[in-house]
Amino acid sequence: MTGTVLTEHIDASSDRAVFRQIADHLRQAVAKGRLKPGDQLPSEVQLIEHYGVARMTVRNALKLLQDEGLTIAEHGRGVYVRARPPVRRLASDRFAQRHRKEGMAAFIAEAGQAAATPHVDMIKVTEAKPPAEVADRLGVADDARVIVRSRRYSLDGRPVETAVSYIPADLAKGTPIAEPNPGPGGIYARLEESGHTLARFTEDVAARMPTPEEARLLSLPPGVPVFRLVRTAYDMDSRAVEVCDTILATDAYVLSYELPAH
Repeated sequence: MTGTVLTEHIDASSDRAVFRQIADHLRQAVAKGRLKPGDQLPSEVQLIEHYGVARMTVRNALKLLQDEGLTIAEHGRGVYVRARPPVRRLASDRFAQRHRKEGMAAFIAEAGQAAATPHVDMIKVTEAKPPAEVADRLGVADDARVIVRSRRYSLDGRPVETAVSYIPADLAKGTPIAEPNPGPGGIYARLEESGHTLARFTEDVAARMPTPEEARLLSLPPGVPVFRLVRTAYDMDSRAVEVCDTILATDAYVLSYELPAH
């Protein structure tokens, strides 16, 4: 394996630490496709033999790649290039009404386009006061009541996204929106059934490192950032009917936007 994957050797004249040079070589092997997502890296023994270095030097190199989120270690098996199945999130299509008419919420429609098996874990549904940022986006008082829906989404068994939706209680209380399973088409279908036809969405996207709780929920290794995407949904009367605070694993998604030229 090492002979085909690694062709480089340590540059003794370089002032770059040896373990960093080894990490550079492995990173380059991934970038050039000699090591593909899901492939096993050369073993510690193979790397020691190839480079003629101490075991700790090799371990430091492998740890650096794991901290970057490029690889993942499986106990008793080895180190693998982290699989990165990108889901192309099409901003122009994912909330199309036709999906709701077919009984599919946005995530289900997205999973179908990615040929992946979706799963939704409902964490909790509660009634509470909204955070100040959410109250401002909804255009309600800070002491207003909202229905809060927290869930985690997975594709092919891998957690990729968490989302917390805030819906004004006067729209959601006593409806399936306040239940763990809101029914076919999700909460947007229920809002439209009650007369709040959706007209537009706004999204604000920022990247940052995850909190410890976010890393736990998404099973993120060290070094992998997240997108925070905050979406506001408006009905035909320009009323904000939902704010959704979403955390996405950056290595699982490509955010795709179509922008008009006129």
